[in-house]
Amino acid sequence: MRCLLALLFVLFLAGPAAAHHGWGDYNVKTRLVLEGEVVAVAYGYPHVGVDLKDGNKTWHVILAPPSRMDRRGVLPDELVVGLTMTVIGYGSKTEPSEMRAETIMLNGRSVPMR
Repeated sequence: MRCLLALLFVLFLAGPAAAHHGWGDYNVKTRLVLEGEVVAVAYGYPHVGVDLKDGNKTWHVILAPPSRMDRRGVLPDELVVGLTMTVIGYGSKTEPSEMRAETIMLNGRSVPMR
């Protein structure tokens, strides 16, 4: 029984680690600049994410972890559906509608994500 509980605990911890994206998953040779409306927000670990409608395409944008967002002054009540923002970053090598943000611009300020 103890072994089963230990195994379940390890599997539970592996979920967030498997969801973590390193910079190697993104094409850092081609910088993207997107501007649009936030249509969904996920403010949680391992990274905050938004879905951003840029023209006719909706992008899933990977932002910084919540602790870094908080330190940089982007709190959950500011990052809301309907917000217009600009995102500068890099597209995923494997997911055509995903990008990782390097910098975001919202409410008149520029916020680095690294």
